[in-house]
Order: sequence, then structure tokens, then C-alpha cells
Amino acid sequence: MKYSFKNDYSEGCHPAILEALSRYNFDQQTGYGEDQYSLKAKELIRQKIKNDHADIYFVSGGTQANLLVISSVLRPYQSAVSASTGHILNNETGAIEATGHKVLSIETEDGKLRPEDIVPVLENHGNIPHQVMPKLIYISNSTELGTIYTLEELEKLSDFCRKNQLYLFMDGARLGHALTAEMNDLTLEKVAELTDIFYLGGTKNGALIGEAIIINNKDLQQDFGFNIKQKGALLAKGRLLGIQFLELMKNDLYFKLADHANQQAMKIKNALQERGVAFLSDTYTNQIFPVLDRHTIRVLSEKFEFYVWKKVDEDFSAIRLITSWNTPDEAVDDFIQSAGKVIR
Repeated sequence: MKYSFKNDYSEGCHPAILEALSRYNFDQQTGYGEDQYSLKAKELIRQKIKNDHADIYFVSGGTQANLLVISSVLRPYQSAVSASTGHILNNETGAIEATGHKVLSIETEDGKLRPEDIVPVLENHGNIPHQVMPKLIYISNSTELGTIYTLEELEKLSDFCRKNQLYLFMDGARLGHALTAEMNDLTLEKVAELTDIFYLGGTKNGALIGEAIIINNKDLQQDFGFNIKQKGALLAKGRLLGIQFLELMKNDLYFKLADHANQQAMKIKNALQERGVAFLSDTYTNQIFPVLDRHTIRVLSEKFEFYVWKKVDEDFSAIRLITSWNTPDEAVDDFIQSAGKVIR
């Protein structure tokens, strides 16, 4: 069987989560996220972000989180703004547009948005009733290209959004990987301080399912739960999500798992760089995009699964390799050795 580097959710969940789900299985608990495990998990998150007033909701997945947030905070005529690589543009089947909100796209080389990228969008969408009104800036950390925001970049973006009455929403499907990356200087506390809403992704970092939506802006907290229920995202057995995040938050397991994934990716990156391989983007998270020739890609694909991400020219393409919280040393070493035998 081929080892898969296609994504970071091919495995089930961390053993501690599976054991906890079994241990608490027969406990009777209040439903709809009011169980003691969900309440404890929310309190732990509030402690870590140092915001006692944050509203927190557990939902099942990233697309669901994005849809819930954007559809809740925007008025019918308002729109979201995203980098052209953004998940809400390319990988969510028009979920945001299906709620009646247009997504405005901005081309960027590294998947990140900066104030100077957004200014032309605001200038081209005047405050007149013939166009949608840009209102929410959607960013991902890490991005779909594996890049991360620096503290300075997020501070500038946050300041720009507040001066222009824009909401800043961070997709945190891989936020653990961003915050444990080698070059990162952001903290979870700073993310909470600088964004209106963000979420902690569990699905791609050791949970069976689940994301934790964290609403920092008090103006956006009212009635959010109604939207969750209306969109079919309020689980009767909310304990399923609460138990998982309680385990992930204990002893910083969430960040330890992300750090492992990053380290495994960096082993591959460093080994390929030593052999002169170029990369589509310079990343320090669990996503890397080496540029390989067609022969090398064909040979490696006989033993490993991965996506051919982008054609560079007639002879070379970038592939995407993603490592997970459970990627073993054996798989990493095997890939490095296999690549070493075929790279020209």
C-alpha cells in the first residue's frame, strides 16, 4: 500500500482522544454543546487566548466554519475578500456564494493578503448600491501555500481593517502548524487580539472532526448560535466535539501534534534542498511544494500518494506533500531515500 502525503487527515485521531471518547461514553450529559466537556474546553481556550469574553462554538468542519461565520456576520449585500488561493474560493463548492455573499478575489504570490492588496478592491467598490460592499477580509494561517503571517503583517492588516470598518476573519484549519512553524513570531493570544473571528482547526491536527470558532468582537457575538442551528451545524451530541478539544488543549497536545507534522515536512524539505530541488513557495509548515521533473514525479508516485499541484513548464511541476500529526519517521526516510535515487 502506498503511503499518502496527500493530506493531514487520513488517519483517525490521536489515541488520547479516542481513549477519552471511550472513557466518557456512558456519561449522561446536556446536549447541544452545554455538556461539561465542551464548557471545560471553552474555558481552557479562553485561558490560552487570555480573553474571558470570547464566544466559542464547536462545529464539525472547516467549510462549515467558514460558511457559518461569513453568513452570520455579513448583511445580504456585503461581500468577503480573499486571496485567489483561498479555500472559500477554490475548495468549498461555492458554499459562501450559496448563502448570498459574493467572494472578491485578489491575486497574490504567497497566498497572503496585505493592506496594499485590498486598497484597489475598496476603491473599485464604492459605497453605492450598484455593487457589493466589501466587508470581511478572509485570510488563512497557514495559507493554502503553506506560508504564514508574521506578527508585523497581521498587526498591519488588523489596523487597516479597523480603520476601514472591515471584519478580519482568520481560517485556522492549520493554525497549529502556523504557530509552531520555525519562523513564526505570532502567538495564539495575539491572533485573538488582532482578529474579529478565527477558528482553531482540529480535523487537520489530530481530532476525528471539529473546529473551534472563536468570536473576539463582541458586536459579532449576538445571536451567532441561531445561525449555527439554522444551518444544521448544532450537534445534539455536542460532547463529541467538546471531549476532543478538551484533550487537545490539555498539556498543549494541539501544538505538540502540529509541531511534529512541521518537523517531518522540514526533514523532507531540507533533504530535497540539499539535492538542489527548488520549491514553489518557501514554507516552514507541514505543507511543502517541491518542483520536480516529470520522470521523478512518475517514479515517486509509484510508491507514494501526493498531488501534482501546479505545472511550472513542459518538464517540471510542483507537487504538494503534506505531513500529519502521525507521519512516522519511516515514511519520511523512505521518501527521502526514494527521491535521492531518482532526482537528476
